[in-house]
Parts: sequence; structure tokens; C-alpha cells
Amino acid sequence: MPSYDLDPELAAALAAVPKGANGALMDFSDIPAYRAQAEAAFARFPLPDPDPRVTLSTLTLTRTDGPPLDVVVFHPGDTARPRPALLYFHAGGQVVGSAHDRFVRVHGATMALDLGVVLAVVDYRLAPETQAPGAAEDGYLAYTHLLAHAAELGIDPERIGLAGASGGGAPATATALMARDRGDRKPRLLALTYPMLDDRNTTASSHEITDLGVCDRRECLYAWEAVLGDRMGAPDLHPYCAPGRATTADLAGLPDTFIAAAQYDVFRDENIDFAQRLIAAGVPVDLHLYAHAFHAWDVLAPTSGLAKAFTETWYGYLRRHLHG
Repeated sequence: MPSYDLDPELAAALAAVPKGANGALMDFSDIPAYRAQAEAAFARFPLPDPDPRVTLSTLTLTRTDGPPLDVVVFHPGDTARPRPALLYFHAGGQVVGSAHDRFVRVHGATMALDLGVVLAVVDYRLAPETQAPGAAEDGYLAYTHLLAHAAELGIDPERIGLAGASGGGAPATATALMARDRGDRKPRLLALTYPMLDDRNTTASSHEITDLGVCDRRECLYAWEAVLGDRMGAPDLHPYCAPGRATTADLAGLPDTFIAAAQYDVFRDENIDFAQRLIAAGVPVDLHLYAHAFHAWDVLAPTSGLAKAFTETWYGYLRRHLHG
């Protein structure tokens, strides 16, 4: 059985998190059932109201291949002065979560206010109902809409970044690839926090994290199977579907990139490998590896020293690149 030398604050937070019958925080063996359980659990979770200084609105965009796409927008002030914007892709293994979640609404408002940016959260389609690259196409639609309507949204079109956490890292990165390939304005940055990028799951870390209880190998495999179906592991899979498949040549021309990884995370090695390929392709990369941390430590232990250190580093990067 693996041994996890966790930061004491993180270990205490993880021990306090309710686990399912499988001994883990998540159970993707039955995705519809887990979604219902997670929604009921979040409904009982005490959260403050979003900061009243932030204006919330929802853009409803027309898709050519499905129902309308919602983009939830958090604006920290009047629209008379153009501000930087961050297009954000929520976590959830690409199978759970929504831009309309209470957690996203509260923390999205705080993030917009703290960074002084317009935060736009994509309510991208989830798997298995919509398989890759559907979520990335949603991200691309949202990104090009922000570019085309920047003036009315109070956004500076030259300062729009992309960000994704965990499962949201894949469509965020694929959106950056699409924008480059289709001749659109380059995003200001790409910020990835412990991103889910590679469906092959052949790295050492993908085999090491099996019973920690947060995004273990089993749930990662279930999620990728939902996202790709019988294409999972196929040799010719396009990087739009799993950006970890991108070669060094595929990555040239991407924006400055921030990547945060955790020592005890199935995604650790694929995150480091992806950063190395970006660097080889000439992309400026800020790579941060947090020792004694597990996947999503900043969410599960937000008051811990490691979470505060990460947030300071991440926000500092975003401020420099979006405002600088």
C-alpha cells in the first residue's frame, strides 16, 4: 500500500472529508448517481452569499451542434473601463460540476474582486453525454464570443486569459490550441491547476495514487472512459480531446503558461512532462510542484499554509500577466 507523507494540515482536512462507500471523496463508477449525491451534499454545505460588489450575469450563446451554452460572468465594477478577463473552466473530471454551482458562484465572485478582472465561467458540456472535444468546442465558442463582444462586456480583448482546474484543464488547454490553429487572438495566458491532460495514464504517479481518497487512479480511469469512450488510449487521439497527447511541435505558439501540481496526485508526472514539452516548444512556463500536497488541496484545506502559499503565487501570476 502506498505511503503518503502529507502535510499535517492537509492530512487533517482530508480525514475530515466525508467518504463514499468506495472509501473515496468521489465515485465515478456511476456518474449520474454521484452527480445526484454531490448536488445534495453541496446543498447542505454552508456558503456565504456572493460578494454584493460583484455583478453576476449569464451569457447564453448559440451552439451549432446542441443546446445553448451558458457562460456565467462575474464583473467587479462598472463596464465603462475595460478590464482584463479570465475565462475559467471548472473542476470535476469533465463529468461533474457546473458554472451555476453555489460554490462556483461564491468563489467566482471573490476571485473576480480580488484580481480586479471579469471572470467568465464556462458551463461546458459534460461526459459521457457529450464526449471530447465537445467541452473544448464550448470553451472556444465562449472565448471567441468574449473577443467579439469585449466592448459591451467591459473587457480588454488583448487581456483575456484561460484557466482550468483539474478536469477543466483539458478543455482550457484545448481551447488555447483551437484559438491558435484557427487564427484567433492569442490568449493572454493559460493557467492550469493540477490539470487532467492525458488519457493514457501510464506515468509513475498515475499508478502510485490508488487509495488516497482524492482523485485516485480508479476514478481517473472512469472519467477518461466517459470522456472518450472506446477512443481512450487510441494511438491517434487528437490533442483537442486529450491535450497531454500534444507533441512539442504541437505546442509551439501557445501563451505563457502556469502549471501547479501536487506531489501526491495522479496527474503529477503528466503535468511536469507537459510543462517540459511546452518549454521545449519555446513557451514561457511557470511550473510549481507542491510537496506533501494532494489533488485539490487548496479546495479541501483552504485555510492551510500550503493553500495560502499557492493562492498567493497563483494570484500573483494572474495579476502580473493580466494587468501588467
